[in-house]
Amino acid sequence: MKHILPIITLTTLAAAASAQSAAAAGLSYNRAGVNYNTDSVENGYSVSVEALVGSSNVWVGATADLDNVGEDSVAVGYLFKNVAAGIDATVAVASNDTYGIILRRSLNEVVAGLEARFVWSQATGSNSVDSFVYELAYNIGSKYQVAVSIEDADGADNETSVSVRYNF
Repeated sequence: MKHILPIITLTTLAAAASAQSAAAAGLSYNRAGVNYNTDSVENGYSVSVEALVGSSNVWVGATADLDNVGEDSVAVGYLFKNVAAGIDATVAVASNDTYGIILRRSLNEVVAGLEARFVWSQATGSNSVDSFVYELAYNIGSKYQVAVSIEDADGADNETSVSVRYNF
């Protein structure tokens, strides 16, 4: 009977630690999606895929614009998990002289399955543009996700996207 309090305390701490690591593991980095993009000039579809290479933190991604030739991109980066307050950060370089930072966080404490994403990127060279993407996504089970994002780019048309993704 005198050991019941330490046992309950240890059990509670173990459960809390397990729940915290499960929340951090809730973000999927292996996914493919179809996106509908709209801005003031044109509307169109694109497909995207991203994945971690093996069990490493090396992240790769690619996007193919189905309507505009030359708008495709590939990227490679490194994922830093749980940098602060449950936020994962990816530092990446992409084709067309672009580099950036991707921040993602699960918002399960607000609504189970909700996640936020923020992207800052900068294209260098003759087309120097800073771009910010704000995204809110909802996971439907463990395999599917729907997302809405707004891209705010300096000197360019802002774009709104709706995405449906499959986590693999």
